[in-house]
Amino acid sequence: MRVLVAPDSFGGTLTAVEAADAIAAGFRTVNADVDVQRAPLSDGGPGFIEVLATAMAGERRTHSVRGPLGNPVSAQVLVADGTAYIEAAQAAGLHLVDAGLRDPRRASSYGVGELIGSALTGIRRVVVGLGGTATNDGGAGLWAALGAQPEARLAGGGAGLADLTEVLPPHPLAVSLVAATDVDNPLLGPNGASAVYGPQKGADREAVLDLDDALRRWADVAEACVAQPGLRERPGAGAAGGLGFGLMALGAVVTSGFDLVAEAVGLRARVEAADLVVTGEGRLDAQSLRGKVVIGIARLAQDAGVPCVAVAGQAEVGRRDAAAAGIDDIEAVADLLGSAKTALEAGAEGAERAATALARRWARGE
Repeated sequence: MRVLVAPDSFGGTLTAVEAADAIAAGFRTVNADVDVQRAPLSDGGPGFIEVLATAMAGERRTHSVRGPLGNPVSAQVLVADGTAYIEAAQAAGLHLVDAGLRDPRRASSYGVGELIGSALTGIRRVVVGLGGTATNDGGAGLWAALGAQPEARLAGGGAGLADLTEVLPPHPLAVSLVAATDVDNPLLGPNGASAVYGPQKGADREAVLDLDDALRRWADVAEACVAQPGLRERPGAGAAGGLGFGLMALGAVVTSGFDLVAEAVGLRARVEAADLVVTGEGRLDAQSLRGKVVIGIARLAQDAGVPCVAVAGQAEVGRRDAAAAGIDDIEAVADLLGSAKTALEAGAEGAERAATALARRWARGE
């Protein structure tokens, strides 16, 4: 039996590579002879660089940049065939901020702009993977790092944009920009960056409303200075706290992060060659079914007529909804161990145990 293990990362608990290793180990526990192949995945969020680096020959360059709250952090750029790949979460990730200090009103995307600036020499294209950030500044910090003015105001976080009256944009970049994401949120409103993602970054209801108002002011000013009205409404503008908008205003095109990674790792052919596909992520919820890794690979498996099952830290979707999306079975670590807290603490061991339970049902080649 040929099993393809192709998970996303498990939040701040396991990288996609670590999750793939743990799930593979669980299947081998049940059947040591099973042919398990690993294909860790990303949709542009955390793990984007690590996953791409496993699939393409390139050079990883490490830089020290400004983190979301101004402290220095180490982040990498992957350079391959004239393209620089950047993971926004490495410079502005939620995992870089202690839970008690998370505040999207102050968090800045400045470090993401520093990474772009560091990668311009000898490069034709810059691909920025979006997701998992602590920020909600619409990419204003990124603009500041690339030379936009007023720098201090733009670099100070989302709340500081509320009374912005004008901005001098960065000089045009001599590269093509690509924003890789699989969320389709606009910048503003009930489905926008602040309302949908602000709470998980530390924003209460009052902060969500304030941030949405501040991003509206930022959108007014930014769209006017680049003469591109309506950018705020485009799908993906709300990705990564509005980084999608900030990149679009600099001329970036939006592409599917999952599709980009899937092509790099040759995923379609690997799915077609498998007898079973196992995917997974930390929290399998309604957002997972809106275009993230799990649903992307489930659709590929459906197309190939291959069953697809999932390991999750927590499962918040019903089996009927999951089955309609192409996921034939789910095993959640929280259900096995009794609570979400225990599941988080279990880490790789929990994912391995959940995979073992799935393997007992699916990996016998019956």
